[in-house]
Amino acid sequence: MATILGQNQYGKAENRVVKITRDGDTHHIKDLNVSVALSGDMDDVHYSGSNANVLPTDTTKNTVYAFAKEYGIESAEQFGIHLARWFVNSQEPIQRARIRIEEYGWDRIATSDANSKFIGADEVKHSFVRQGQETRVTQITYDGQNWEVISGLKDLVVMNSTNSEFWGYVKDKYTTLQEAYDRILATQVSSRWRFNWSDDEQRMPNWEKSYAETRKHMLQAFAETYSLSLQQTLYQMGSRIINHRSEIDEVRFSLPNKHHFLVDLEPFGLKNDNEVYFAADRPYGLIEATILRDGADARIPVDMTNL
Repeated sequence: MATILGQNQYGKAENRVVKITRDGDTHHIKDLNVSVALSGDMDDVHYSGSNANVLPTDTTKNTVYAFAKEYGIESAEQFGIHLARWFVNSQEPIQRARIRIEEYGWDRIATSDANSKFIGADEVKHSFVRQGQETRVTQITYDGQNWEVISGLKDLVVMNSTNSEFWGYVKDKYTTLQEAYDRILATQVSSRWRFNWSDDEQRMPNWEKSYAETRKHMLQAFAETYSLSLQQTLYQMGSRIINHRSEIDEVRFSLPNKHHFLVDLEPFGLKNDNEVYFAADRPYGLIEATILRDGADARIPVDMTNL
C-alpha cells in the first residue's frame, strides 16, 4: 500500500533559559521555557534519511541561548519574533518556524530589616520569589486529650541571583564540578513546622498570622543570607523562624537545589558574563534538615509527603 508524508515539523523543545540583567545592584530576571518547531522542505530526511536540509536541533538550542545574550529578552513575544525570523530567513529549506514560550514571573522578596547590608528600601535587589506561590498544608492530630498541629507549605520557588558561592568541597577522581564564587541559588521550598500548642488549656495560636509571619521570616532569611552552601541557608531559615515565632518548636525543610548553569557562548564568539543560564530540572541536589528549639524533640517525619 502506497504512503505519502503528511504534515511534519521538528525542533528542540523546552529550552530553559534564564537571563539576568544587572542594573548596578538591582537585578532583573527573564525566565523562559522556549520550544522551537521548524518545517519546510523535509521530504528527503523522512524518505531516505538524508540530512542535507536539516538544521540540527542542537543548533536551535544554541541559537536560543546566543540570542538571549545578543538581543536580550525584552519580552517573550519579541524574543520569539527574533528567533522565528532568524530560522526562516537564514535557512532556505525552512519555510515555517513556530516558537512557543512559557514565561515564569518572579517577584522581589520584601523585607523590613533596614539594617541588612543587602537590603534596599523595601526589598532585596537580587532575591526573588516565583509568582504563583505555594500550596499551604496542615495536619491536625487529636487523641481526645492532646493535639498535634503540623503546618507548612510546598512549591515555594525562590532565587538569589548573586551572593551565593560553593567552593572548598571534597574532590576525588570523579569530581568535575568547578568551584563557584558567584552563582545563582534557587530552590523549591517544602517545609513543615510543628506548634507547641498541645491542649485546650493553652492559648491557641492565631493560625493565619502565624502562617504569614513564618513565611515572611523564611523568605527574609533566604534573601539576607550570604550563602556559602544551601545547607547554611536552610539553617538560617529555620533558625529565624524558631527565634521569631515562640509558638513553633520544630521546622523541617526539603530543599532541592534548582541548578542554573552558565551557558558556554564562546563557540559563538560571545562572552557570558554571568548573564545567560541553563535552568536544569534534573538531576538535582536535595538538601534536608530539621531545626529544633533547644530542648524540643523531633517529631516531624523525614518523609514529609506522608503529612
